[in-house]
Amino acid sequence: MLRLPKFQLRRAASVSEAVAMLAAEGACEGRARPVAGGTDLWPNMKRRHQRADVVISLAGIADLTGIRSNGDLTIGANTTLSTIETDTEVRHRFPALARAVASISSPPLRNMGTLGGNLCVDTRCTYYNQTEEWRRSIDYCMKEAGSTCWVAPSSPRCWAHSASDSAPMLAALGAQLTVVGPQGERQVAVEGLFRDDGMEYLAKTPEELVTAIRIPRESARWRSAFWKLRRRGSIDFAVLSVGAALDVEDDGTIRDARIFLGAVASLPVAAEASVEALRGEPATAEVLAAAAALARRNATPMDNTDFQAQWRGAVVQKYVEAALRECVGLPTERQTPKHRLV
Repeated sequence: MLRLPKFQLRRAASVSEAVAMLAAEGACEGRARPVAGGTDLWPNMKRRHQRADVVISLAGIADLTGIRSNGDLTIGANTTLSTIETDTEVRHRFPALARAVASISSPPLRNMGTLGGNLCVDTRCTYYNQTEEWRRSIDYCMKEAGSTCWVAPSSPRCWAHSASDSAPMLAALGAQLTVVGPQGERQVAVEGLFRDDGMEYLAKTPEELVTAIRIPRESARWRSAFWKLRRRGSIDFAVLSVGAALDVEDDGTIRDARIFLGAVASLPVAAEASVEALRGEPATAEVLAAAAALARRNATPMDNTDFQAQWRGAVVQKYVEAALRECVGLPTERQTPKHRLV
């Protein structure tokens, strides 16, 4: 049985108190960490992937929970995934987001896990997400105590991949985050939260907290879709995910598009070549297929998760095309992912 190491659990009553605790307890030195639902942190601490002398619980901060609509849709970072998945407003205005959230793990973990936690979920790798004994047997990897990235041994960086399913979809919807730290509050686009580095994958300091996610009202008129590839129809992390949103005029012309790929790099990747190929074009099957083919340029899957990297790269085109076809109401012509809303 894997057991948690010894640590102090402290409860914060407000965001400002939590930020002050993280700063005082040495979050920047790795001595303190925040926890909301704990579905990522507790297993990581059991396997000794992550360590902390002090864990600051955010569960009692009421301001971090709830879904509010005043044109824009604002979701508190501590709102559980199951709450978002079943929320009437989310399902009506942003059904692809509800599908993305519904694809995460299993119902018991969605009852505990939070949206903010899923956005900040640790990057994953075949050589990292193992027991302590397994990792020690290969002399560890760069992401922990070693000096070599076993995915690419000659590389000077870590190639662990982004594991968040909500991030590609929220990025496609143009969502903005509120981040609060010792220096105050700031707004950042979802895609701006991430760095292309498997170890330092978040573009925020350890003392900062994501407190809210805001989806602009304009995104509700965009047609969106979410597709996810994994070995099993539930539980498993993605080996590829696609969040797509199209702004289509009444005559069928694509005014704009946003497409983000998950699990192909250390951050959600914007399929920029595909977007450029769609702007100003009619939403026909031929146009969508040609744009989807370009998505492969932006994806560099490596041997750090399930399935062969070459095959995962080839499937990028197929899944992007299926997502785009769903956006415009064309038959997907592929097996539909099993995470459908009921």
